[in-house]
Order: sequence, then structure tokens, then C-alpha cells
Amino acid sequence: MAIQRQLTNERMSQIVAHNGTVYLAGQVGDDMSAGIEQQTRETLANIERLLDLAGTDISHILSVTIYLKDIDAHFEGMNAVWDKWLPKGVAPARATVESKLCEPQILVELSVVAALP
Repeated sequence: MAIQRQLTNERMSQIVAHNGTVYLAGQVGDDMSAGIEQQTRETLANIERLLDLAGTDISHILSVTIYLKDIDAHFEGMNAVWDKWLPKGVAPARATVESKLCEPQILVELSVVAALP
């Protein structure tokens, strides 16, 4: 199977699919002035949109890495949104780490790997 890339620029692709697996670039929300809950909701909506474009959905997510600007301040708020978003019975493997992100206003970034149905 050939590698398929979507929404590509000179630096990166938002979606890369190969051998039945979809890899998303790190995703962030749209409103960087928003708090952790809103940034998380927007980030998850962006992930859903990209997975749909790739031909899969959130029930096929295999792994997620969550990067938080401040894990002590944002872990609970991010998880409150995550828990409402994720359908029961499809929890992926997950890691959450504190990280200095590329823009100081970004509170959360998610990197996703999913299977194609």
C-alpha cells in the first residue's frame, strides 16, 4: 500500500495513512484565548474532522499522546471534556505529558494514531 498524505504543505501533512493506519499531526484548538475546556473541545472537533476526511472515526483511535502546557492546572479540565467526548468501550492507549508548546497561548495539543475500518 502506498503512503497517502492529505492537507500537506512544505513542512508537514495533517494526515498520513499507510497500511491501514492513520497518523494525525498534532492538533490544537482554534481559539487560543480560550481556557482548557474550550481548547480541548475545539481540538477534539478538529481530530474528528480529520479522521472523517481520512475515512475513519473516533471509535478507531488506537493511541493518543496529550501534551499539556501545565499538567497540574489543566489535567482535570482536559479530562472532563475528554470523558464526555469519548464513547464508552473504545478508550485508546494514552499518554499525557507536560510540554512547552509551540505558542504560549496553546494549553493542549493531541497527537492521534487510528486504524482504518
